[in-house]
Amino acid sequence: MKTFFLVTVPRVLLGVIFLISAVDGFWWLATGANLIHPPTSPRGVVFETALQDSGFIWPFIKAVNLTGALSLISNVVPAFGLALIAPVMAVIVLFHATINPQGLPVAVILVVLGSMLVWAYRDRYAEMFR
Repeated sequence: MKTFFLVTVPRVLLGVIFLISAVDGFWWLATGANLIHPPTSPRGVVFETALQDSGFIWPFIKAVNLTGALSLISNVVPAFGLALIAPVMAVIVLFHATINPQGLPVAVILVVLGSMLVWAYRDRYAEMFR
């Protein structure tokens, strides 16, 4: 039961968040419109537009989001999936801390869920630090 609340729930929730982000991003690539778009500050819109207009980074980020999300949701190499989305999570947290403070609650949720999973998979990451 402890594993369910400390590993399974955070893993699935984080996976669903990143799956929704990936679907929304690919929808934007296909249609030019977002399915879900939280409130964004004017500077946040400029940043997001720059990523989208680059032509390569937006699809790459969304592919990483999708791969990490599917890994977490399906519980197939979830520590690898978390490692894939960790840099994206760092950018999201910094984005909301500096450019778009309206999204700080989402950033806090990502930090909490990600931290819980890093702790749960710490034995799998230990080899990187030896």
